[in-house]
Amino acid sequence: MATTSIINKLSNNYPVAEKVKGVFTELTRLVVVPLIGLLVFLLLWAAAAQNIDTSLGKFPGPAAVLEQFGSLYDEHRRERVKEEAFYERQHQRNADRVAKDPGYQPKIRAYTGKETFLDQIGTSLVTVMSGFLLAAAVAIPLGIAIGLSKTLNSAVNPIIQVFKPVSPLAWLPLVTMVVSALYVSDDPMVSKAYLVSMITVTLCCLWPMVINTSVGVASIDSDLVNVSKVLRLRALTHVRKIVLPASVPMIFTGMRLSLGIAWMVLIAAEMLAQNPGLGKFVWDEFQNGSSNSLARIMAAILVIGFIGFLLDRGMLQIQRLVSWDKTSADR
Repeated sequence: MATTSIINKLSNNYPVAEKVKGVFTELTRLVVVPLIGLLVFLLLWAAAAQNIDTSLGKFPGPAAVLEQFGSLYDEHRRERVKEEAFYERQHQRNADRVAKDPGYQPKIRAYTGKETFLDQIGTSLVTVMSGFLLAAAVAIPLGIAIGLSKTLNSAVNPIIQVFKPVSPLAWLPLVTMVVSALYVSDDPMVSKAYLVSMITVTLCCLWPMVINTSVGVASIDSDLVNVSKVLRLRALTHVRKIVLPASVPMIFTGMRLSLGIAWMVLIAAEMLAQNPGLGKFVWDEFQNGSSNSLARIMAAILVIGFIGFLLDRGMLQIQRLVSWDKTSADR
């Protein structure tokens, strides 16, 4: 990483002047250049925004979007104050009722206020990670099995090739109908909207992970396979000691691709199905049509992009922890 690279330059046996020059060059590349690029982007954005007129007014520039970030946070704080007051009133009423009637069983009703921007960020993150983990639990074992068996690969490959190009959003109506038909409960553990979004995410995550895992397993060095045969390792031991360590880079490549796609698909699915989350927030603001709507949509877009970046970096760090190839974390 950046800090490691700078420390390495300081620890090498170079003259002091060369060390200082090397550190300065590294800092320029890793800090100054990205900041210059960001500054140029903000200047171009601000200049372009002044020349774009829409039906709702000027296209929002950086200052307008920054102002809406503050406004959205203030709304979140006000909503939390309302929620606390709501539960305090309930507790007080229940306490008064119990004082009058000791046999009364207090009931706590859930707060049903409007979801704030921060609430919807949390909803989208929970949904995308749930769908991603479910897909990983299915796709990685399936990919390993396909990579180890040419027969199974021949049987499953046509199915993968047929369904791989299908947009997950094309599955959304079917998923909605199936969940509505099968998930019938008077007291559901989770909402139908959550299940619909999660299953849609799972469907889009499956194929990159299956394909990359199977390719990684099938391309294991033959010397490693021969060592396993010589040692007469059992099937599960062979997978655990030989297959998984050797195919980790390809498996994580598939997981990173899947997570990025899942995040994009989830936002679109939430917009289309009007399920809670960032996608619904964007669509609601578009339908709202207020003077602040464009700035709020732009704020949501920046958050969506930043979260996608963090998810990818997080997956890269996990790969670095479990992989023998530590240089993968620098890419």
